[in-house]
Amino acid sequence: MPGQRKRRRQQQDEAQRAAARFAPEADRWEVLFETQDESEWHAHIRRLRVSDTQIDWTAVRVDTLCGRLTQPTTFQLSLFVPKAMPDPDQDSST
Repeated sequence: MPGQRKRRRQQQDEAQRAAARFAPEADRWEVLFETQDESEWHAHIRRLRVSDTQIDWTAVRVDTLCGRLTQPTTFQLSLFVPKAMPDPDQDSST
């Protein structure tokens, strides 16, 4: 198909950029919400999408930790929190 090679290359480039952006040394994932109730989970996500326009949804991770007989399924919403960049204008010795 026409453009398939270009599209695949763009997808690979995007995956590499995301891997570099969310690398462990870039900082950490902070859990915003965690529940074991699926209906509560969906309701919370809907409320966040409507009310909180400050969230960068490209830096959000949704985890479903699948349970077994001994542990229930857990749903987590995490936000990537990058390291604070030092201000080059500030002198660290003062």
